[in-house]
Amino acid sequence: MIKKEEYLAYSYLILTFTLWGSLYVVSKFILGRLPIFTISFFRFLTAFLFLAVLGRRKMQKLEKQDYKFVVVLGVIGYFLAVGTQLLGTHFVGASLASLLNSLNPISMYVFAVLFAQERLSFQKILSIFICIVGVLIIVGKGENLHIFGIVLSVLSVIIWSFVSVGMKRIMLKYPPIQITCYGVGIACVCYLPISIWEYKSGSEFLWSGNVLVLLLYMGAICTGLSYLMWNKSLSILNASTCSIFYPLQPVISTILSVLFLQESISWSFILGSLCIIMGVFINLYGMKGKKYVQIQEG
Repeated sequence: MIKKEEYLAYSYLILTFTLWGSLYVVSKFILGRLPIFTISFFRFLTAFLFLAVLGRRKMQKLEKQDYKFVVVLGVIGYFLAVGTQLLGTHFVGASLASLLNSLNPISMYVFAVLFAQERLSFQKILSIFICIVGVLIIVGKGENLHIFGIVLSVLSVIIWSFVSVGMKRIMLKYPPIQITCYGVGIACVCYLPISIWEYKSGSEFLWSGNVLVLLLYMGAICTGLSYLMWNKSLSILNASTCSIFYPLQPVISTILSVLFLQESISWSFILGSLCIIMGVFINLYGMKGKKYVQIQEG
């Protein structure tokens, strides 16, 4: 029998992946009005302030030997991975960028096999193969697809998965909201000089009330609040159960992209999407019952 708190966790997860799906659509809209890294700076600044206020009573003293892990999370995870993700969204569109991001559970498992001595089963190999076929179907049929954007999106997945596997231990040692807060703060500092350069180089800045509201939404809601709900879900359910909701993200993103961005969806995109989602579910089904910690993403 499902407990009341488990129902609450499922609600958190549905809302979290809905927010992460909407993030791609919001990013696509703002990318036409502000430079890429300026968007990231304000997003992470807002998220840092949001998490700092919410987690002020949960902060613990960070041991010196753990500083390097927080720096890696902020610089490589939140700065490089999210930066390439945003660039990829700019070139390939919200639907495909979100779809490629759904490869995260597969990519993360590969790194776990390489660096954490997890066993690679036939089921896992099959899931990876099906996902690759799905991507090839989309890329092979899409005449107008931007290959550079696809490479950036896949690179973002690889970087994030690598960092996630490496950060497992520290996420068990400290409150996740604390490590997340520190990580987004470091990323914010990394984005600042690039944002200043964008401003001084004459990049176009089209500020408006709508842009400001969407920036606050990206930072506080899609980043800060969604991370908080993800962490809360992980405290109730095991990570493999939470990860089953990953395919919701590209579905939500695709629906919102068609409604608000007028992006067209081809049959090859639908077929490739089904392959990727099926591959992800096969992979996650194989991990059912195993407990592992996954660093949150958006």
